[in-house]
Amino acid sequence: MITTATADNALKFYYLSAVSDQLNKAANPFLARILQTTSDVWGRDVRKLVRYGVNGGIGAGTEAGDLPGSTGNRYAQFVVTLKNLYGTVEISDKALRASASAEGAFVDLLNDEMDGLVKSSSYNFGRMLFGDGSGKLATVSSSEGTKYTVDTVQNIAEGMLVDVYDGAGTLKAEKREVTEVDRTGKTVTLSGAAIETPESYTICMQGSKGLELTGLGAIFSDSETLYGVQRASWMKPYKKAEVGDLTENALQTAIDAVEENSGSKVNFIICSWGVRRKLVQLISAARSVETVNLEGGYTAISFNGIPVVADRFCPAGTMYLLNTDDFGLHQLGDWQWMESEDGKILKQVAGKPVYTATLVKYAELLCYRPCGQGMLTGITEA
Repeated sequence: MITTATADNALKFYYLSAVSDQLNKAANPFLARILQTTSDVWGRDVRKLVRYGVNGGIGAGTEAGDLPGSTGNRYAQFVVTLKNLYGTVEISDKALRASASAEGAFVDLLNDEMDGLVKSSSYNFGRMLFGDGSGKLATVSSSEGTKYTVDTVQNIAEGMLVDVYDGAGTLKAEKREVTEVDRTGKTVTLSGAAIETPESYTICMQGSKGLELTGLGAIFSDSETLYGVQRASWMKPYKKAEVGDLTENALQTAIDAVEENSGSKVNFIICSWGVRRKLVQLISAARSVETVNLEGGYTAISFNGIPVVADRFCPAGTMYLLNTDDFGLHQLGDWQWMESEDGKILKQVAGKPVYTATLVKYAELLCYRPCGQGMLTGITEA
């Protein structure tokens, strides 16, 4: 006989490790390359001491002359609060009872729920890696009833629950479901009543405004501070805009500039689909396109030995030149099920014939050497 206790045990002892591995390694090729660590986590914060510049106590001299003056290493402390990452599954009491007498049906039910959880979680965590932590998905330019024209639909999919804020950051609509996305016309349709005069309003992930991971959008922004530190030269990444037609020489020049200016080494390139097509055209015109195998089971093309991957959340016409060794996902611990005081994972929603289980991770993404990263924008896509 299948019960909620049976389901709890299955979620805890069978599904947790498999789901955690998929979210950590198979969700995104960039995430799979990043070190995940519990180091430098103090309470609710990450406090990471990073070294920059060089030690000044180096020099040449004569046999009887003075030794070089001594100076210590230069340090800065990054301080940032851990972000709360959640993934929730929902099982109706009817579905649970229908599979109670058949073990195979019960397994199919949980497999389907876990598959949905992994796919939706992978989608949102992959999106966060390219965000600026604001939770913003799009900006509204006009509307027609409950259909809203936005600047981009890249980060929006049917079924998502979103909040809508005005230009002053005031919440205007909460937990509206995205019922339709027109990717050609760049419109989204939301559930509920029409929102009055929504021009310049922003659509954000439900409950996530200002609470998401500090992704590449924040690292490459023009903000005055990052991780609580004023942006000095070593905190500013390499950026080149309006690239236009991409050439191999232009790409190698950008890689050289990143490495020359920072002493870093570019070991991973992320770009949009159109930029990757352009790069494949360039390479194939001169030689065969080589591929490399990456962590998480991914395959990427290679540019002078550097893997190049396309990501659905990378902005159009954009290419990131990264050293993944400079990144770390600092976390309080790995993914865990939220348990009630009595140890239960599946909990009934008050007043509803539905059970929910919530997967949680407390983590934040840090880049220890922002100046060792590069970004090209305005690339003409193929």
